[in-house]
Amino acid sequence: MAQLKIAPIAGEASIRMVRDGRADRDATATAVRYLLQVLAKNAEGNSVEVRVPPFGAVQAIEGPNHTRGTPPNVVEMDAATWIALATGTREWAEALDSGDISASGSRADLSEYLPVVWERIVP
Repeated sequence: MAQLKIAPIAGEASIRMVRDGRADRDATATAVRYLLQVLAKNAEGNSVEVRVPPFGAVQAIEGPNHTRGTPPNVVEMDAATWIALATGTREWAEALDSGDISASGSRADLSEYLPVVWERIVP
């Protein structure tokens, strides 16, 4: 299992800034990347590539590994859509129906993994 590249304290702070409407481009990028890292950790695997251009992409979800070329299962969306889905303020089906998500492949449904558990429980 790979370690998170963005420290939880930095990732969580960036997510809160985005949710409060106080985020600049750097904070948005950090929030996106952190949430992608958490998804990859919570749903380990290489069968689906999740892309949030221009900020990041990860491979996640168990299944057939993908190693070269365009993966058979790709999910792509903008940063605002990803943050809303990952934090639970938007539903997968609604975002997909509205065209805010591009999903191809038989495994390209992230609804089972959303929202991601991104917030640490601090006593």
